[in-house]
Amino acid sequence: MTVLDDVRRGMIPAHIYNDEDIFRLERDRVFGRSWQFVAHESEIPSPGDYVVRRVLDDSFIVVRDEQGDVRVLFNMCLHRGMQVCRAEIGNASHFRCPYHGWSYRNDGRLVGLPFYRDAYGGESGFRRAGQTLLPAPSLDIYNGLIFVSLDADAPPLRDYLGDFAFYLDYYTRQSDAGIELRGPQRWRIKANWKIGAENFAGDMYHTPHTHTSVVEIGLFREPKAEKRKDGSTYWAGNGGGTTYKLPPGTFDERLRYVGYPDEMIARMKETWSAAQQKVIGENGFMISAASLFPNLSFVHNWPKVADSDDVLPFMSLRLWQPVSADETEVLSWFAVDKQAPEQFKLLSYKAYLMCFGSSGMFEQDDVENWVSMTSTAAGQMARRLRLNSRMGLLADDTTVTEALGSDEFAGPGTAYVGYAEHNQRALLHRWADYLEQPIAAADPVDIGARP
Repeated sequence: MTVLDDVRRGMIPAHIYNDEDIFRLERDRVFGRSWQFVAHESEIPSPGDYVVRRVLDDSFIVVRDEQGDVRVLFNMCLHRGMQVCRAEIGNASHFRCPYHGWSYRNDGRLVGLPFYRDAYGGESGFRRAGQTLLPAPSLDIYNGLIFVSLDADAPPLRDYLGDFAFYLDYYTRQSDAGIELRGPQRWRIKANWKIGAENFAGDMYHTPHTHTSVVEIGLFREPKAEKRKDGSTYWAGNGGGTTYKLPPGTFDERLRYVGYPDEMIARMKETWSAAQQKVIGENGFMISAASLFPNLSFVHNWPKVADSDDVLPFMSLRLWQPVSADETEVLSWFAVDKQAPEQFKLLSYKAYLMCFGSSGMFEQDDVENWVSMTSTAAGQMARRLRLNSRMGLLADDTTVTEALGSDEFAGPGTAYVGYAEHNQRALLHRWADYLEQPIAAADPVDIGARP
């Protein structure tokens, strides 16, 4: 039985969370092919605005050029390979390499070479026209989210998202104006990148244990963390997530319950489809955490922010950026509807920092578990252990509970109520599919040969 076969049946070889050979394959086969989030358009609102982001070891300048178009340019000079932009954020009409002074417009075009005629003989020695910084092989945008793929033949982003786009709209399109981001906060954890992505994709089972203290101190109005089992998990297209079960009420009443003011609710009703509204208003499910394969996650929650029963919702995007097999850089953004009242934005940001910022209470609970898991996965004994990730399945692979029907859950994909690991298995199944496909015939590593 190979590693990938074990993964697909829900018995996870423990060492996949800390193995250098597997990480090397992930770099090429997962991150070399999938769509990767790099920025949001709100981070570069004006011509010349840029941020510098990475896809593993590849540095990219995400910039809005003078014509207002979004460009994603490989941050490497055409001459000797120096990074042409070393600031993480700014505004520039040109980027100038600090090594030998080659300069580029913010659309990537090479426009300046010192001593061009003396050193190169002008155009007869080096044809400057048409030379540009290397663009990302594939670039696409959804609801202002800017994605790149290192695969020039990547499918269109909308096809890659599939039915998960239905749920992505809840986080990124609460009005026609879209969202704006603040951040990112950045920190590193000694944990494998897959653990966070799996956790946010569907792990409601850990909440009553890992996060009991958060409920006990009164941060949430629900008296018991076990209430999570009343919600549902869903998997659709290339991602999935969790929901809370809301008290009875109309669409408006349920959104008020989680803290949204009437003016924002009115815009949601104008923006979301009938099916998107039905999930909340008729089915009674409110979206919570989610993950888009492979490493982009979302949070929606509504803690108390004062000494009262009033709650305030917040949203967050986070990227689990691999550094090595046992280390991850977390990039975490606060997200809010652009048209939200300013007081709402202020309080929502405070709620985010309290829960899921770099020092947030949920953050500290989770990371302690993930670091321990990654460290233990590095030993020899971990190669003998298969972690049981079959929650929600019987021995014959039938489900413990039936999937919700369309009259119970109006969203696309497959949804289940209660504790289960359907989503974690779905995410790792997708991971296994990517790892099984070699980049080229000469790829020397066969993961199936591992114990």
